[in-house]
Amino acid sequence: MNEYISFEQIPFGSDDFANNPESRCPCMLLLDTSGSMGGMPIQQLNEGVQTLKNELIQDSLASKRVEVAMITFGPATLESDFQTVDNFYPKHLSASGDTPIGSAITMGIELINKRKQVYKENGVGYYKPWIILITDGGPTDNWSQAAQLIKGGENKNSFAFFAIAVEGANMDVLNRLSVRSPIKLKGLMFREFFLWLSSSMKMVSSKNPGTTIQMLPPSGWAEL
Repeated sequence: MNEYISFEQIPFGSDDFANNPESRCPCMLLLDTSGSMGGMPIQQLNEGVQTLKNELIQDSLASKRVEVAMITFGPATLESDFQTVDNFYPKHLSASGDTPIGSAITMGIELINKRKQVYKENGVGYYKPWIILITDGGPTDNWSQAAQLIKGGENKNSFAFFAIAVEGANMDVLNRLSVRSPIKLKGLMFREFFLWLSSSMKMVSSKNPGTTIQMLPPSGWAEL
């Protein structure tokens, strides 16, 4: 009898690879929930994250392949670890605290590295992870290490980092953090941004890992 029980004791998280052996497309959300995001911005951000889930879950392939994780700051907090969208239940976010962007980025990259290791151990293919930073401020902590991690990761093709600047964001710092130019959000068009992100994720996950993909233009939600 005992030998059967031991099969039940697969560590949590690895059993879904047996049921769903599809390659994984990790998307890490780093979301600013500092005090200045209070009111309408945080409300629109909550709706935007929900839109991401709703859109992805309607796509049969993306719902098996895209994994979403969410870190909020400040303080930097893991709200939900990597899950396929059917298991991603976005927590309702509220705004308070400061803007420790450096520690949020560092935490996000560590989690991505750990997740890649899990894929490798389970023989599951994966796509280049996307890291999405959304902020309306500037870092209240030391961000020099985070900037080096982003540069190193982009150079090695380990992930793609996107900085989305909400009204009030420190563009100078974001330009120095990100290898790609930060993109300014038009007003509070979070829903439109997350529709773009879900369309991008659907497009990426419909191809084979490693395929070069022409990115969708950030139309409608970005100040270009």
